[in-house]
Amino acid sequence: MKKIIFLLPILLFNFSFAQIDKVEPPFWYENMTNNQVQIMFYGKNIAQNTVTVSNGVVITQVQKTENPNYVFVSIDLKNVSAQELIFTFKNGKKSFNQSYAIKKRKENSRYRKSFDASDMMYLIMPDRFANGNEKNDSDSNLQEKANRNNPGGRHGGDIQGIINNLDYLQSLGVTALWSTPLCEDNDKGYSYHTYGQSDVYKIDARYGTNEDYVRLSSEMKKRNMKLVKDYVTNHWGAEHWMFKDMPTYDWFHQFPGYKQSNYRMTTQYDTNASAIDAKLCMDGWFVPSMPDLNQSNPLVLNYLTQNAIWWIEYADLDGFRVDTYSYNDKEGISKWTKAITDEYPYFNIVGEVWMHDQAQISYWQKDSPIAKIQSYNSYLPSVMDFTMHDVFGNVFNEDHTNWNDGMYKFYENFVNDFLYDNPNNLLIFAENHDTNRFNYIYKNDFNKYKMAMTILATMRGIPQLYYGSEIGMAGDKGKGDADIRQDFPGGWASDKNNAFKASGRTAEQANYFDFTAKVFNWRKSKSIIHNGKLMHYLPDNNVYVYFRYNDTESVMVVVNNSKDKQTVKLERFKESLALYSSGKDIISDANFDLKSELTIEGKSSLILELKK
Repeated sequence: MKKIIFLLPILLFNFSFAQIDKVEPPFWYENMTNNQVQIMFYGKNIAQNTVTVSNGVVITQVQKTENPNYVFVSIDLKNVSAQELIFTFKNGKKSFNQSYAIKKRKENSRYRKSFDASDMMYLIMPDRFANGNEKNDSDSNLQEKANRNNPGGRHGGDIQGIINNLDYLQSLGVTALWSTPLCEDNDKGYSYHTYGQSDVYKIDARYGTNEDYVRLSSEMKKRNMKLVKDYVTNHWGAEHWMFKDMPTYDWFHQFPGYKQSNYRMTTQYDTNASAIDAKLCMDGWFVPSMPDLNQSNPLVLNYLTQNAIWWIEYADLDGFRVDTYSYNDKEGISKWTKAITDEYPYFNIVGEVWMHDQAQISYWQKDSPIAKIQSYNSYLPSVMDFTMHDVFGNVFNEDHTNWNDGMYKFYENFVNDFLYDNPNNLLIFAENHDTNRFNYIYKNDFNKYKMAMTILATMRGIPQLYYGSEIGMAGDKGKGDADIRQDFPGGWASDKNNAFKASGRTAEQANYFDFTAKVFNWRKSKSIIHNGKLMHYLPDNNVYVYFRYNDTESVMVVVNNSKDKQTVKLERFKESLALYSSGKDIISDANFDLKSELTIEGKSSLILELKK
């Protein structure tokens, strides 16, 4: 009896030793262009085992680190069809098996169509959009619980809430949806923004499940809408399980531990920058709760690359928006981006490059004529046009123009398009989840909103609308992020005002919505706006005139930023109007004779479809 008591703990120890807690990626796909996949196995002292795999599949590398709880096993899947593989882990006479699925890939997955200038992208913060399933507002395994009374807390919005309101988005003219991150964020507080992720293979349970995310993608496809995932390559959250048990010391940037980024992205290409300043930009932590990932570590870079590709395949994604793109190790992020676009040649990725100079923004776009000087290529197809955003933020309060003010600011922004390799693939926006609300800046002046949306809907690039703008939602960033991320009215069963329904909107909300929907639904079918050329004219008396045109048609846009009614002489536009005698305003449906002059009310705009 004593021997049995003595042996039992030993058997239990060996049994626990033989466990695998995590396998990532959790499965993979056949017929990938890159036929190598590196599988991370995680478990107590897993590295003490030797590894083999079934079915004649070749292991090309087994990589162990200083942490015995990890082993990275690379296999060659060339000519390997969808099947179940068995990995055998052996230590002396003890062994155990782990199954691993290679799944069938969606037909033509490699050539999936992504978002482009034909789309209108709608940005939501899911926690603040709509609560479709009250049962998942809190989760026993996650620290922060729902508390709608806390402006900076979790409010309960989720994936089901998005699905429930896809018809609303479609009626607005939305064709692509960018949601801020949905993967698990287990921070104690302020976790609703979900940029401090604790598991990048798992949807946060307070938003739903991985299967719910796949269902969202499927429901969007039924409506010819595209799903864009917000991907974070620069950092994870301090609650990430791999931060608590690091595969390698240099998986994250260590100083040791935390060191604040200086946020000076210019050091990435400044030929006069000191090495320490450049290092602190790339390697410093964004905030103390977000440890900075080391993309110069090949294991980290491969992990992030495979995770991104896994989500594309698994959730049938249509694009990425990449957070804090220009804070990454610039060589590492270039490799990450190229690996994804090599696998998916038509896949669009837009990077957040929050800078205020076109040359500096251009540096980060693929094939940039600026970055070419330094023999650098980010391979990033799209960047965010923050200089255009800057113009939106003050121009409509400038009633009188001089050399630099008023509509000249828009004109000067587009003058610099020559700095970009592809200005038509810039994401253009008046606001997002990190900025002051447009309607707060302009005190809900509907005429100024209409001018802004006219430009957003007709200018080159991919227009992005922030949730709630279309019903007049406002917010002051000076009061904190919660004020610019308020709940969408009608997203919760207890809401008295339901702006998702026409019958529930106030008169003011209806004015905003109807105008926005009219302009962007018109835009949907207008290839002249999606890929036509741009010709613009120097503003005169704060009136900006530009044309979108091709060989067969033309659209004339007139924006009067003056408070006064203006009469515009048309003689100087004859190179754009030579073939046309009239135009119909798509906003008012009014017809305009374009033979000699055009009159436009103060603080208003026209979108004229030209007729011969």
